[in-house]
Amino acid sequence: MRRSADREDLTPAEIEQEVNPDVEYVDHSGDTRRRSVVRETVELIVFAVIIALVLRAFVIQAFRIPSSSMEDTLLVGDFILVDKVTFGPRIDFGPLDGRLPGLRKPRTGDVIVFRYPLDTTKDFVKRLIAGPGQTVRIEDRNVYVDDTLVPEPETLKHGDPRVLPGSYSNRDNFGPVTVPEGHYFFMGDNRENSKDSREWGFVPEENIKGKATIVYLSWNPDPSIKWFDLISKIRWGHLFRRVR
Repeated sequence: MRRSADREDLTPAEIEQEVNPDVEYVDHSGDTRRRSVVRETVELIVFAVIIALVLRAFVIQAFRIPSSSMEDTLLVGDFILVDKVTFGPRIDFGPLDGRLPGLRKPRTGDVIVFRYPLDTTKDFVKRLIAGPGQTVRIEDRNVYVDDTLVPEPETLKHGDPRVLPGSYSNRDNFGPVTVPEGHYFFMGDNRENSKDSREWGFVPEENIKGKATIVYLSWNPDPSIKWFDLISKIRWGHLFRRVR
């Protein structure tokens, strides 16, 4: 038997054997430790999932650009982060339905992700042209809000040299129309290749999801590309660009 001074070094099995030498002792401490590790791992995963869902719902969300309607500001294959804090996150949950307070209201020039008003299961991204109570008109591609010419962003794209008369199309000549309360008027930066408020009308404020902030990944999609060539399709110069 060990000296009493060494008893603190004994395992639970050895102590039990000293107290009850005729009883066979089975040490389950290893199983307990394994169960503890598994439980902690599961709790950590659940906690991480909850945090990710909270961030996605109230702070920031990732989106992929599937169409060319915002070229050359946003390209097909761009992955963007959308800030939900600036305009206030939208809550769609029974009695809590509504929008939390934001830092400011959307304003002309913001690039915004919103639910398509004709099919709210789809998300669109466009540039905000005018808000509630403002009057929009387009004359020979020049956009005016309340009779003030709206500056074109540097990345705006005109892919068709023709200027179509208003009697033929509302693409280059449109309005004037006044945006109703609680609604917004949007246009794509690829002006001749964008389906937007010129065609399907105004976007309710409740449909707005957030402000596009940064391109965190960009690659040129190619269905025939092999996985080992993916890195060659990354648009390195387009990464981590602020969306303006």
